[in-house]
Amino acid sequence: MAINNIVLYEPEIPQNTGNIMRTCAGTDTVLHLIKPLGFKLDEASIKRSAANYVENVHYIVYENYEDFLKKNPGGKKYYLSRYGMKTPHELKLDDKNESYYFIIGKESTGIPKEILRENLDMCIRLPMNDKIRALNVSNVAAVCVYEALRQQDYNDLERFEPEKFKGKDWLIKE
Repeated sequence: MAINNIVLYEPEIPQNTGNIMRTCAGTDTVLHLIKPLGFKLDEASIKRSAANYVENVHYIVYENYEDFLKKNPGGKKYYLSRYGMKTPHELKLDDKNESYYFIIGKESTGIPKEILRENLDMCIRLPMNDKIRALNVSNVAAVCVYEALRQQDYNDLERFEPEKFKGKDWLIKE
């Protein structure tokens, strides 16, 4: 099964990271956090946004970008940027033996220009109009993860509401 990864480069806002943690928990996506972080990585700072799902998130913290690259030498790394020339639907994300990394920059300034320049052919943009500069990072993460999952036939994710919640027949039950 393909391994999907979200990489947050120096995230600044705990609520965004919490929302992304919730997406990762629900999709079996690994979360990578590159320091410095703009918040403490403790329950009080993250738990509200992750809605008690933090214990279901596989996340790894790195000292810096070089540390991340050193510990993750393989896989395909895509850099999300409003300057990217490709869209996610143009990517081939269905190789079951591959790891895919979607790298998202910090909220205030994104990914540094020098990193983007070194990886120009791997820069991805989500199409949007000219009324805003960029989407919220948690929305970007969700779009990327679900495009990868769509191409992977959703791996082993539940297709219907699990019985431990309300179950797939809840809408038709009296």
